[in-house]
Amino acid sequence: MAAEPLTASQVANRLRVPVSRVYVWAHRYQARKARRGRTVYYDWHDLKTIERCIRLGQPVPETPQERDQLRAHAAA
Repeated sequence: MAAEPLTASQVANRLRVPVSRVYVWAHRYQARKARRGRTVYYDWHDLKTIERCIRLGQPVPETPQERDQLRAHAAA
């Protein structure tokens, strides 16, 4: 699944959580991000997977690659 770059504010709006929570998750779980100029974009799919694991009380996979595998397994 291709990355879907969004700002922290856009992710927060989609997940209906505070922007500060997105920053904490992105930092704590080393979410994928890219910088374009002064703007930082986060991978929507990666942060959504992090949010889902937390919401369900499951351990969050340590790396973005492990989270990709989790999504691929869930989709199969």
